[in-house]
Amino acid sequence: MNPTSRPASPLRLAVLISGSGTTLRNLIDGIATGRLSAEIRLVISSRGDAGGLRHADQAGLCRQVVRRRDHPTPESFRDAVFHPCRAVGVDLVVMGGFLKHVLIPPDFRGRVMNIHPALIPAFCGRGYYGRRVHEAVLDYGVKVSGCTVHFVDDQYDHGPIILQRTVVVRDDDTPETLAARVFAAECEAYPEAIRLYAAGRLRCQGRRVLVG
Repeated sequence: MNPTSRPASPLRLAVLISGSGTTLRNLIDGIATGRLSAEIRLVISSRGDAGGLRHADQAGLCRQVVRRRDHPTPESFRDAVFHPCRAVGVDLVVMGGFLKHVLIPPDFRGRVMNIHPALIPAFCGRGYYGRRVHEAVLDYGVKVSGCTVHFVDDQYDHGPIILQRTVVVRDDDTPETLAARVFAAECEAYPEAIRLYAAGRLRCQGRRVLVG
């Protein structure tokens, strides 16, 4: 899972989405303002009606729709997602609210990141996404939540953790108010993880990701 050489500069990204594309919008804005030295080569959506495709179109980005139901096996879905990434020379695949399980091919191990709106290993796994995560956090009564950036493997929300940011859970929080503060943390954490990757500063030892 350790890159053998430093990626290209600017880092070439593919962004995988399924919904409104708030993470995609954050990355587009970060690149436009110079906070993130990267270029988005490709946006892949698992839904043709995903709102995030509008962000891709407004930014003039190449985008494709790859529906899970159009592919009879997990392997064919994997190939449909990652072949276009290879074709445009992507260094890193970034999941931004991508809700379909996809296998990671050998040549992309250690080259796929995800951000989850909770502190893994809590409130994560299949079925934990969007508002459901924040509802579960509030129902359980925990005092802190946050976000986790991790490398992606073949299990839901399971790969080695790159970094985490915490957010205090307030007594008067609703799923919406908590989600807003967690997303603010995500807007800082994800670009930071991508910058560390681009600088060649991430190294895996088992499940631990070391920052050099």
